[in-house]
Amino acid sequence: MDLKNKAIIITGASSGIGEATAKKLAKDGAQVVLMARRKDKLEDLKQAIEKEGGTALVVTGDVTKKKDFDHVVSKTIENYGKVDALINNAGLMPLSFVEKLKTEEWDTMVDVNIKGVFNGVAAVLPKMKENKGGHIINISSMAAHRYFPGGAVYCATKAAVKMFSEGLRQELAPKYGINVTSIEPGAVATELTDTITDEDIKENIKKMQEMTTLEAEDIANAIHYTLMQPSRVNINDIYLVPSEQQ
Repeated sequence: MDLKNKAIIITGASSGIGEATAKKLAKDGAQVVLMARRKDKLEDLKQAIEKEGGTALVVTGDVTKKKDFDHVVSKTIENYGKVDALINNAGLMPLSFVEKLKTEEWDTMVDVNIKGVFNGVAAVLPKMKENKGGHIINISSMAAHRYFPGGAVYCATKAAVKMFSEGLRQELAPKYGINVTSIEPGAVATELTDTITDEDIKENIKKMQEMTTLEAEDIANAIHYTLMQPSRVNINDIYLVPSEQQ
């Protein structure tokens, strides 16, 4: 698949995996739509992409709000006439032990990590069905496969994303030609750990950071590989972890 002039929405584009993916795809000719809440970060990214000859559109929005996602899709169609792919990347990881009962953090993870993905799919699906094709990529995690201390709720959200992706694939790919992929990384050097408030967890994270983690660009490369496949090929999931991670 040639990415030139493909309209691709990327959530959580203001940093980390989203930012790296936007740069990678734009460099290959994609028309990237940058969605996140931090407009200043998105504008900086847009300038960086355009400086390299790429095309980018900034549309701020909160993935937990359906109307925001609908607005992003509307602006994408207004500017590019179509939606070729959606990368549901926005996510949070405020890890904590269940006994701490940080229920507000649990709710936030469910809202962003699960409902945010649902909202994205609901927003792009009508247009993709109309076009009889498209690609939905959901960022799940190694956490969808195994529990780790303090990750009970986070792991649950990412397991939900993985299973939702498989359900989408089976329902949409054969009938509408819409491919669906779950990307499942291990430890990645991003801002994801910045939201952790549980002091006991912070100590564990410090130990994890002693190993060589994946870089955001590694995930961007996996996403690029997935999008480059011909429409007859559906990459169900990509599970990639640091070589040092057990």
